Amino acid sequence: MVGGGAGSFIGAVHRMAANLDGEIELACGCFSASYENSLATGRRLFLPDSRIYASYRDMIAQEALLAEGDRMDFVAIVTPNHVHFDPAMQALDKGFHVVLDKPMTFSLDEAWQLQEKVQQTGLLLALTHTYTGYPMVKEARFRVRRGDIGKIRRIYVEYPQGWLAENVSESDNKQAGWRVDPKRSGKAGSMGDIGTHCFNLIDYITGLRAVDMCAELNAFVEGRLLDDDGAALIRYEGGAKAMLAASQVAVGEENNLSIRVYGEKGGLEWRQEEPNTLLLKWNDKPTEALRTSHGYLSAAAKHNTRTPGGHPEGYIEAFANIYRNFALTLQCRLAGETPPPEYLDFPTANDGLKGMQFIETIVAASSGDKKWTSIINR
Repeated sequence: MVGGGAGSFIGAVHRMAANLDGEIELACGCFSASYENSLATGRRLFLPDSRIYASYRDMIAQEALLAEGDRMDFVAIVTPNHVHFDPAMQALDKGFHVVLDKPMTFSLDEAWQLQEKVQQTGLLLALTHTYTGYPMVKEARFRVRRGDIGKIRRIYVEYPQGWLAENVSESDNKQAGWRVDPKRSGKAGSMGDIGTHCFNLIDYITGLRAVDMCAELNAFVEGRLLDDDGAALIRYEGGAKAMLAASQVAVGEENNLSIRVYGEKGGLEWRQEEPNTLLLKWNDKPTEALRTSHGYLSAAAKHNTRTPGGHPEGYIEAFANIYRNFALTLQCRLAGETPPPEYLDFPTANDGLKGMQFIETIVAASSGDKKWTSIINR
């Protein structure tokens, strides 16, 4: 692991998710830019001092010298955005697979380079777009792709949070501090942090290709350099239209992510704060409430469900589904076997590239004077 030392929120989440199914063991780490912090973290995680490193470059170089079976098989990078690209490239250069927090990189140019490196090496890269790991999101994808609700016309996705409604400093909140700093977060604030989840959710469920967007980004908190709120209209190939909104100044909201997709025959709705339920909506019959752990669900939903119905499966389990599917795919690779489709169901570098295109485009659309801005490539 790179990152995830004392004071980190997401590092502990990654470790819980990786541990949940017993498929992954933490072998080594550089958990902080401070060796003292890294050493203390590694010892708390029962690593020997010899596998706790002062820098990620040292870790990757030293692990590459170990015999296969002793060295790490992959690296999880759980740092702020500006420390995604280099450790990922270093790992791929040395033949290591990668799990990477989102957004994939600091800039679109880095995203292109990283995607090309993944293609050149043939190695695996998983991106932790957590919400695609929920069983009922996978059921929504299955129902849409099967054509249950017909050709897609309209999509609404929103993610309101309230935790950045007031000014924060690094000393007040370490997690907030780097997210509002353009030197560490990149071009976008709320849109890079949670807007990318919204965009990815549309892409995962519908498979539609975004063409262009009209957008407005706002920084409501005085002195804030990055957006803390925004909205976009997005046009998709084939004629579908989406409304996307993300805010971190929506006072009183926690993580109220939701998506509604409407086709020619029906609609569906999923909410992250009630994740075990998927609603199917019709004009000529009552709304159906699909629930996890039932025999009528798709193979994808069943594969990613662990507990009997009525036992909530939430954020950690969804995160763990990405790690488990990645691990099962990697095990097949190491054994020279072809992984089945359900193992390959995790976000990849291609999804990361789309996320960075979204960030680049929404910032350009908000700051430019054109009504519509085409999805930016290079």
